[in-house]
Amino acid sequence: MTLHADVRDNAAQSRYELTVDGATAVAVYELRDGEIVFTHTEVPKSLSGQGVASALAKGALEDVRARGLKAVPLCSFFAGFIERHPEFHDLVR
Repeated sequence: MTLHADVRDNAAQSRYELTVDGATAVAVYELRDGEIVFTHTEVPKSLSGQGVASALAKGALEDVRARGLKAVPLCSFFAGFIERHPEFHDLVR
């Protein structure tokens, strides 16, 4: 699934978004000194079980890396995703 390429940062609302079939999954964050603190992830029921949350996390974390920032996974989904994907371990302070 290459949905992670469609993840966009909605800085005005402090969240990453991924829209699929008209429904939008979001990863809410707080931007702090050199860090993006992920606080909440929400996926509409219509998208549940399709890997949308994982694609959202991957796209968001790739953006964190591209921006030279660190990730702070307060959200349990992001914490679990990073734990299962060693390629993102270096992003956590």
